[in-house]
Amino acid sequence: MTLTSRLNNVRQQIRQAEADFNRPSGTVELLAVSKTKPASAIALAYQAGQRHFGENYCQEALAKQQQLGAYAICWHFIGPLQSNKTKLIAQHFDWVHSVENIKIAKRLSEQRPDCLPPLNLCLQVNISDEPSKSGMALSELGEVCRQVMELPRLKLRGVMAIPAPEQDFAKQRLPYRRLYDAVQQIGEGGAALDTFSFGMSDDLQAAIAEGSTLVRIGTAIFGSR
Repeated sequence: MTLTSRLNNVRQQIRQAEADFNRPSGTVELLAVSKTKPASAIALAYQAGQRHFGENYCQEALAKQQQLGAYAICWHFIGPLQSNKTKLIAQHFDWVHSVENIKIAKRLSEQRPDCLPPLNLCLQVNISDEPSKSGMALSELGEVCRQVMELPRLKLRGVMAIPAPEQDFAKQRLPYRRLYDAVQQIGEGGAALDTFSFGMSDDLQAAIAEGSTLVRIGTAIFGSR
């Protein structure tokens, strides 16, 4: 199967899940996770209509951005954020999904060039309270939202989560529901959020059922790493 065929299959899965869970068609964006994949594969996906790409590793992503400078790609950083990489990320990405504390947000704010639009930000929540996972506790979300919204050169867009793996569909839905409901209860800060970066290949349907506006899919598009 070609990359274009795989990409179209994923798009069809998203549209079907929207229909199955009474979501308006087109409300869920596909983020193609292109980490470890060559620039040539990104170019093929771009030619098939894909515009949003997610990268986990800063140096690898910067090399691809140089090679693909002629393409109008929207670049999302979705990997762990190290303090020594925030400047490069602030300078070269359109979105960051993995902000887990106010310290990192402040660094991105200070390092975002004035000549660029505000950096779109998602706060990563460790919704399953896993010691091995990045992200803030759900109890911290409201206060961090309020602080981030006061920072210049950033636009707080929403939340991101990677729940503990579950095979059962009902159990897959629960953590996303908890986080979605928590955002609705935050008040003014929550009302400003329009992005729920929920769902990967194994739980795409559950994420869309619980309010995802952006799903992060890699292998199903680009093949095994």
